[in-house]
Amino acid sequence: MTREQKIEQFILRNSQNGFFTKVSTIPYKFEISESSAWDIVGELLSNGTLDSIHDEITGQMKLCETGKIYSIMDLERKRKREKYSSFTKKRK
Repeated sequence: MTREQKIEQFILRNSQNGFFTKVSTIPYKFEISESSAWDIVGELLSNGTLDSIHDEITGQMKLCETGKIYSIMDLERKRKREKYSSFTKKRK
């Protein structure tokens, strides 16, 4: 499997598990330069198998399987609500 295929499979696996993959994770995870990561991401986005969105707070680009942006965003909101809810219950 090529490096590009490994990266694509990593992003798709994260998507299937309900998570985005930040582009900044790729150089760290796959031990490649940031420039190479962006080249690979550009290729993958142009193939049409991935979608991207920018984090509203940090501005970082996040990747997921095509068509899953809104479902993953919904899962993120639910996880944040659950985390906040459990935090406030512990404080009481």
